[in-house]
Amino acid sequence: MSPATASIHQARTSNELSAVSVVEKRSVTIRGHRTSYSLEKPFYDDLVAIAAARKLTLAALVAQVDETRPRDTNLSSALRLHVLEWAKRGTSF
Repeated sequence: MSPATASIHQARTSNELSAVSVVEKRSVTIRGHRTSYSLEKPFYDDLVAIAAARKLTLAALVAQVDETRPRDTNLSSALRLHVLEWAKRGTSF
């Protein structure tokens, strides 16, 4: 198990996930357009780990998710679903 995978698995089993997590709004520029998304800390932390494991900037990963999401899905939901899909696959980067 890679260090990034171990970190995410550890977070998933910690009390952090059982506690209520505050949603934080973040801004990003995607293809020259400024936008924002809101995520709970555990989702944000996993997104950062996924980007690092794929050797992408966080902005590049967010842009990829944005590019492939259905237009009727908001960016925040698409990012959460991306993290969930990655976790279900148990992807080892």
